[in-house]
Amino acid sequence: MVQDKVSGVIKDLTMSPVKPYQLSLAYYVANIVSTLIICLGALCLGLGYLAIVGWYLSVADVFLLLIDVIVLVLFGTALSSLVNFFLNTQGQLSAVGTVISAGYGFICGAYMPISTFSEGLQKALSFLPGTYGTSLVRSHCVRGALEELVENGVHTEIVEAIKASLDLSVDFFGQTVEIPVMYIILLVSIFLFLGGFVLANVAKYKKR
Repeated sequence: MVQDKVSGVIKDLTMSPVKPYQLSLAYYVANIVSTLIICLGALCLGLGYLAIVGWYLSVADVFLLLIDVIVLVLFGTALSSLVNFFLNTQGQLSAVGTVISAGYGFICGAYMPISTFSEGLQKALSFLPGTYGTSLVRSHCVRGALEELVENGVHTEIVEAIKASLDLSVDFFGQTVEIPVMYIILLVSIFLFLGGFVLANVAKYKKR
């Protein structure tokens, strides 16, 4: 999308019979396809590694992990599409992409649990949709292993403390956010970011 702006191809596309909303959705779908290929490939490698070192996942866990990856790809591509719409050079894309991928991954708990952050920061991060995506992936990855600990005699309080330390549950100002609500938050965010991206394209290119 950014390269089309740099090369001037966007001018040809916006003067063609293609509608602005169709153009934006085409960029979004292309982004989804390429990202899904990478992420599903990474998921298969991860599951293969778990199968070798120790498998505690049920069929439901694997299915839910697949759903998690798809939902997070939809969310990530919607967010990146909206952000990248306002970029006009490859340099801007590289800089912004690096900052967002590293910064957002850190604050949503992908690199380290947000339970290690201060209480005030935890409350602030509970407003980020990515926080709930991270929690979903972790929950479905370790559920079977935690159940195995319980069956092997590990005290329930210890297991609950492990869950809390891994962000398997996210509190929103004292209220525990349930897994179905996490999915709803992500889906609503997808529609909001995608809607903003489409509207930005329509507003910018409608006159052409």
